[in-house]
Amino acid sequence: MSELHTPHAGDDHSPDIDVVGLLMRQHGGIRNLFDEVEQSGGEERRDAFHRLVRLLAVHETAEEEIVHPFVRRAVSGGKQIVEDRLAEEKAAKETLARLDDMDTDDPTFMPRLMKLRKDVQEHARAEERYEFTHIRRSTDVTNLAAMAKAVKAAQAMAPTRPHPGVESGAANMALGPVAALMDRTKDAIRKAGSNG
Repeated sequence: MSELHTPHAGDDHSPDIDVVGLLMRQHGGIRNLFDEVEQSGGEERRDAFHRLVRLLAVHETAEEEIVHPFVRRAVSGGKQIVEDRLAEEKAAKETLARLDDMDTDDPTFMPRLMKLRKDVQEHARAEERYEFTHIRRSTDVTNLAAMAKAVKAAQAMAPTRPHPGVESGAANMALGPVAALMDRTKDAIRKAGSNG
């Protein structure tokens, strides 16, 4: 879970006290995990891919529960900005769910993963440009810190696998805990199977 949040002492925009810093750091972690999946093979690739799936799932859930509602309310044109991001997230979750059902050694896995990578990077750039910049302009340090805490709390309870069709804060709140429990059970079974 260390890739989700590690404090940077003395940094006023550290992930612990600034929601934008936290999410930007996770965007970097996602890019690094795509690199790791691409550059590895066999069991290492499977492990890196499972970590990527988990990080993407919890990251998007937190954005859907915390970031998007704030942008809808506080940013001019926020409703359309959020609708565009939700459409991108739904498409990415669908692709990620299909990839999660595949063997990482399947010859079609890497081409599909590279397409997903391109889509996720474009989505992250859109979030950074249309949401994150406006969040920093629209609120104060106290609210940025409160949002960072809320994001971390949402991620702690988030599903660890993609659930296409669950892209709203309300849907995540309603279905998230059940999906999270099921996902974490599947993760434990998968881990136990790979250790045996």
